[in-house]
Amino acid sequence: MKAILAASLTVTFLFSLIATTSALTELSIPTEPDEDTRLEEIYDHESRMVMFLYSLNGDGEVDYVTGRKVQHNQRSEYGNPVYYLESYPLFYWWNHDMWSDPEQDGVNGNEKVYAENIEFDTSRYKPCLFNGQPC
Repeated sequence: MKAILAASLTVTFLFSLIATTSALTELSIPTEPDEDTRLEEIYDHESRMVMFLYSLNGDGEVDYVTGRKVQHNQRSEYGNPVYYLESYPLFYWWNHDMWSDPEQDGVNGNEKVYAENIEFDTSRYKPCLFNGQPC
């Protein structure tokens, strides 16, 4: 009887270890980086989101992007736009994959891969470009 109980506990432990390991491998997206690695902020009028472009490697190349929904925006007394954003991003782009976080609760493992093997096209958001052509 003790052997069956020990075997049962061992099997249960192994299954929980495998489940924990697979949950850890699913959390493969890094948390949002510090502002010192941020290269640029871009407002996308179509999606009403602000994109934050980062260089995690510090080489000036965009390798991590987050997108936050704009709750509300207004103009400052000097005419500059002021955006009030959600606390956490709706999407992340990293390592050629786009991740969605519909709960907008930060990187915690519940993010889902939205699209794989894609590049983030920053030229789409550059001012005075239409279909990739200068205005």
